[in-house]
Order: sequence, then C-alpha cells, then structure tokens
Amino acid sequence: MAKRASAAVKVVKGAKIAKTAKAAGAAASARPELKAVDGEASGPLALDRVIHERVRLAIVSALAVHELLTFNELKALLETSDGNLSVHARKLEEAGYVVCKKGYEGRVPRTEYRLTPTGRRALEAYLGHMEALIRRVGGDG
Repeated sequence: MAKRASAAVKVVKGAKIAKTAKAAGAAASARPELKAVDGEASGPLALDRVIHERVRLAIVSALAVHELLTFNELKALLETSDGNLSVHARKLEEAGYVVCKKGYEGRVPRTEYRLTPTGRRALEAYLGHMEALIRRVGGDG
C-alpha cells in the first residue's frame, strides 16, 4: 500500500513540474524583446558567456592587472580549489583569452598564465557592455 502512495506522489509531482515548465515557457515568450544597449545586439544576452562566469571573470581581471600569474598565485588570489581553477582556466585557454605555459622550477611543476591580446579586448568589451547596462538601468543613459 505504501508503494502505491509513493507512486501517486511521483505522478502528482511530475504533473506539477510539467505544468510549471509549461507556464515558464509561456511567460518567457510573453516577455518583451530586449533592446540594444549602446549598439550591442541584444542587451544582457550579448554578454560574453565565457568571461561572464564569476571565476573566469576573476581570472581574466587578475591577469589584466598582472602580466603573469602562476597557478598557485591565482588559486590563492581567487580562493578557489585546484580543480575549479584548472577547469575555468582551460575554458579561457580554449577561447584564446589566456595562454598557459607549463614547466618546472627545479623539480617542482610550474604553470604560468598570461592574458592574450584577444583576452584583453574581450574583457574591455565585456566591461564596456556592463557599464552600458548599468547606465541604462540607473537611468543615466
């Protein structure tokens, strides 16, 4: 008997989830189209998704200020784990925003990161877009 009650709850929950997803889709299609911000394509949706993630933005920002940072320096600066930093740094490297140089200092592995010119331009464009959004939301533009 308890098994039947559990199955019924799952069906009810599933129906509720499906109903909620359908309502969310209808609400999304009813939203007004976003207008361009200072010539950008579609407002907040035109943000660079590679840089927009918090840890990647922090990596690119740190490298914009420092010519070179090692893996351990970035890890300490961002207060993040090895795995988290390496995944986000790899994503930035794949996008061509940072270069990674691996080597050894004595017998100790050393990984260094630098911001590429493409990465600097992407950060500048991202920051310009964010400033335009802030001006627009703040009513200054």
